[in-house]
Amino acid sequence: ILVIAESEEENPSDLIQLGVTRNKIMTAQYECYQKIMQDPVQQTEGIYCNRTWDGWLCWNDVAAGTESMQHCPDYFQDFDPSEKVTKICDQDGNWFRHPASNRTWTNYTQCNVNTHEKVKVRNKSLSCQRITLHKNLFFSFVCNSIITIIHLTAVANNQALVATNPVSCKVSQFIHLYLMGCNYFWMLCEGIYLHTLVVVAVFAEKQHLMWYYFLGWGFPLIPACIHAVARRLYYNDNCWISSDTQLLYIIHGPICAALLVNLFFLLNIVRVLITKLKVTHQAESNLYMKAVRATLILVPLLGIEFVLIPWRPEGKIAEEIYDYIINILMHYQGLLVSTIFCFFNGEVQAILRRNWNQYKIQFGNNFSHSDTLRSASYTVSTISDGTGYSHDCLSEHLNGKSLHDTENVVIKPEKLYD
Repeated sequence: ILVIAESEEENPSDLIQLGVTRNKIMTAQYECYQKIMQDPVQQTEGIYCNRTWDGWLCWNDVAAGTESMQHCPDYFQDFDPSEKVTKICDQDGNWFRHPASNRTWTNYTQCNVNTHEKVKVRNKSLSCQRITLHKNLFFSFVCNSIITIIHLTAVANNQALVATNPVSCKVSQFIHLYLMGCNYFWMLCEGIYLHTLVVVAVFAEKQHLMWYYFLGWGFPLIPACIHAVARRLYYNDNCWISSDTQLLYIIHGPICAALLVNLFFLLNIVRVLITKLKVTHQAESNLYMKAVRATLILVPLLGIEFVLIPWRPEGKIAEEIYDYIINILMHYQGLLVSTIFCFFNGEVQAILRRNWNQYKIQFGNNFSHSDTLRSASYTVSTISDGTGYSHDCLSEHLNGKSLHDTENVVIKPEKLYD
């Protein structure tokens, strides 16, 4: 039985992966030994290197002075099976020995040399316009939530600070209103992009993100600055926290306009969706279920729920209820949107899973046992002190053991040679 030496405690997923790797190597080893014993003895004249098992791959008899090559094994997630493994047979008919260890050596260095670059290329799939817009929307949610928490805890609930009326608290209110506007206008950006993609598909490839950046991050500065000037001139209350002023419509007006535009986009997108589904002759019940599902998914993305409660009611109790509802919708909306469009997104999950596996291979807790196996990419052949398969007797050396003494074979980690 092939035993892999381990020194650290592993979690269940690591054990499962390690078990799969063990089974693959053990199967390959068994098949190699069967092949070594069953294949006919080399009859051609001349010097050649004997067939051998290097710990990972099986090698046939090779003429002296040649290089044998085969595809990389698929034992590890960072190995690319399309790359090549090489093993050199020198002029004397001996397998190449690495000068640093003076042990037989197989070159597996190309198996994972391009892994990082390929991961980067795959990650570019998350750099499309749609994902870029999602990232900015998520970032606006995060910024808006953070500044809201800071403003409500450090300013609005600090009566002593409000009484002193420092400039810093007014700056805090300005930033709070600006980021709130950014949040809604990035929802509008999502609506514009999606509407253009679905309804006006002919222009889908001609969109420029610069305009979205201007609308999402730049335009909200205009109402925020106008509101700040107006509050300074006409309603300069302490820290500008009072809501008993019509000047707030300078902020809320553009937000309501953005929400109404998104409502139009949503209705038009659903209309186009239903029209396209009818063309496919789907059952009417399925058709409307898909339309409802699409609507429910798009409502939080476009902020349509805020259209239902655009005006703040009067009365202390009603205002408190309104504040609770609006803050729950506003801040849990970010969680809902990120869950639907990020965490449940198949592309994102695939990239995260791939990067996490790569991280575990490189730096994770399974470093010791994965390194134990991966070290063979440089030195798996060097562990063997034997000369390989002999035509005179059925023996193959692995880790200094013969074929008939392999039940306690241990692949030991060694230094990686360049």
